[in-house]
Amino acid sequence: MTDHFKGLLITTLGVLLVVPDSLFVRLIDADPLITAFWRGIIAGGFILVGLLLFQGLSGFKGILRSGKPGLVYTFLIGSTAPAFVLAVTNTSVANVVFIFATIPIFASIFSLVFLKEPIRRNMVVTIFFVLIGLGVIAYGSGYSEVASWEGDLWALYVSVAFAGALTAVRQVKEISMIPAIPIAYIGSAVLIGLFYLPLYLPLQEFKQDWHLFLGHGAFIAGATCLLTLGPRFLSSPEVSLLILLESVLAPILVWWFLGEYPGEWAIAGGALVILTLIVSNLMLSFSGERQ
Repeated sequence: MTDHFKGLLITTLGVLLVVPDSLFVRLIDADPLITAFWRGIIAGGFILVGLLLFQGLSGFKGILRSGKPGLVYTFLIGSTAPAFVLAVTNTSVANVVFIFATIPIFASIFSLVFLKEPIRRNMVVTIFFVLIGLGVIAYGSGYSEVASWEGDLWALYVSVAFAGALTAVRQVKEISMIPAIPIAYIGSAVLIGLFYLPLYLPLQEFKQDWHLFLGHGAFIAGATCLLTLGPRFLSSPEVSLLILLESVLAPILVWWFLGEYPGEWAIAGGALVILTLIVSNLMLSFSGERQ
């Protein structure tokens, strides 16, 4: 098996594991912050156990040398966990994943601002059309029964925060930041528990939907690890195109299981975003620019 095929296999499996994420949030009948609490505890716990089994405590030494970029990465990744749940709870799944598809756009902007990397000409055109697509999605939220601007804004925050985290981690490329992920997830859950939830509430809700909470956490843990390992063997355009699979499959999955129709505006705006990013990544791939 070649490294390229290995990368394709691992990354594709990681994307497929993250596709049901939104469906789990919909199926769990609990307060959004309780869902976020258990999502962080269980996913972070699974990853932490895996790290301790395969690397021991030595795996955490690297992040102690990551400095400010490492702190920024950990904080932003931790903040995306509850923000994702709030996004899915307050707007349609289609809106959420279509907005998530804009992460490369924000990453390009942050790279320009903080790393002084110029934005390619085709990326400027891409940003223009993606912004139009986001405008269409936002406009449609005012006419949809399952979408709202509040949830759209949470989804937009997740995109911005994740792009910021990716930009921060690029400043410490020589250090594996995987050990920071369970710290971020569990830390976020602990803060939610301390400041927002009485201890007995998460326990009560867990008894009711324990199988969904465990499944949700396990899927996220597996997806996180695979999407960290797989892209090491692929080019940036290939990774971006594979990750776009979630934007297509997640709304279909929720539509199929729960009958959640995203609405014409969301489909039109999302189609524009996805098509623009596909064309942009194909142009990047054919031009031979591999990052």
